Amino acid sequence: MFTSEKGVVEEWLSEFKTLPETSLPNYATNLKDKSSLVSSLYKVIQEPQSELLEPVCHQLFEFYRSGEEQLLQFTLQFLPELIWCYLAVSASRNVHSSGCIEALLLGVYNLEIVDKQGHTKVLSFTIPSLSKPSVYHEPSSIGSMALTESALSQHGLSKVVYSGPHPQREMLTAQNRFEVLTFLLLCYNAALTYMPSVSLQSLCQICSRICVCGYPRQHVRKYKGISSRIPVSSGFMVQMLTGIYFAFYNGEWDLAQKALDDIIYRAQLELYPEPLLVANAIKASLPHGPMKSNKEGTRCIQVEITPTSSRISRNAVTSMSIRGHRWKRHEQPDNNNDATELGILVIPEISVTNVAGERTGNGEKGRTLGEIDAQHIQGVQETATDPRTESKGLPEIRRQKSEIQN
Repeated sequence: MFTSEKGVVEEWLSEFKTLPETSLPNYATNLKDKSSLVSSLYKVIQEPQSELLEPVCHQLFEFYRSGEEQLLQFTLQFLPELIWCYLAVSASRNVHSSGCIEALLLGVYNLEIVDKQGHTKVLSFTIPSLSKPSVYHEPSSIGSMALTESALSQHGLSKVVYSGPHPQREMLTAQNRFEVLTFLLLCYNAALTYMPSVSLQSLCQICSRICVCGYPRQHVRKYKGISSRIPVSSGFMVQMLTGIYFAFYNGEWDLAQKALDDIIYRAQLELYPEPLLVANAIKASLPHGPMKSNKEGTRCIQVEITPTSSRISRNAVTSMSIRGHRWKRHEQPDNNNDATELGILVIPEISVTNVAGERTGNGEKGRTLGEIDAQHIQGVQETATDPRTESKGLPEIRRQKSEIQN
């Protein structure tokens, strides 16, 4: 660490001690623009034997519990690097050199598990239902599955996942280590949109290092330093994937791609199904090339929003279109329909060519078909016919037959 960088950190330490409480908001606003300070603090954290590490950790904790949102985010940006340093020191069994980092991680954890009144918090998350539209999908595009999900949602069967209550911890042990670190990564992921690029880069790098240290891939990645394997839990890897997925779409494509491959490599070795499922889902959903990101402004995961217009073609044959076609047919004006409304049954024209002397005329059969057709047009309404009209029609037909035979 250079003398100039050490001087920047010492000035930062002394400035905050003499800062009046009324000037805290302005100080927090200007702090994020000090890139030289941020890079110097990273170098202090990366040197476990540095004499500035303990006062830096103490001041970062003071920032976190000050209640100022921007100071809290300033501390959170160093969380991935702090986790890596703690795990690296623990793997080398030099626990005494990581005491101040462990105290900072425990302090942040104990502050996050309680609300402002000191009560234990229980985090809840409702799994989205496929029957309700979102920026990721439209229920109509899923088909019959949407009907099943809709039926389930009406019966109140939506699944809610709870996290907590979490017990307070006084020290990190091998038993509770990843329970605490997983929760801390969860808090970090909740503030991803406020994290600078240098923090996302640090996240991707430490994920790769954690997953390949002590394995043959470490030589491929050319990572120097510790060569011991760092144990990880399944939940911790899933939280790492959450941050990496965000980094893909916010300017860190290459580092995120490398970290994703290393997580899949480690999950296959550990036979962890949850990280494998999430990692392969992320890999399958990625575009073919790097995404362009806006370095300024709010960062977000880019998604393709489904158009609000209906995807069903206007010419598609559906039950509604068939029913509408039937109604249009009923509403068409027809001379036969008008005649039926007047109680007169019109007998269609009959061909009597090649009649072989049948006495049961085709006119009677035509009259029956005419009755059925009239009843179909009028729906359920039955048409009353005049028997005198029928009796007049039959002799006329028989006379025509006899004249033709003669």
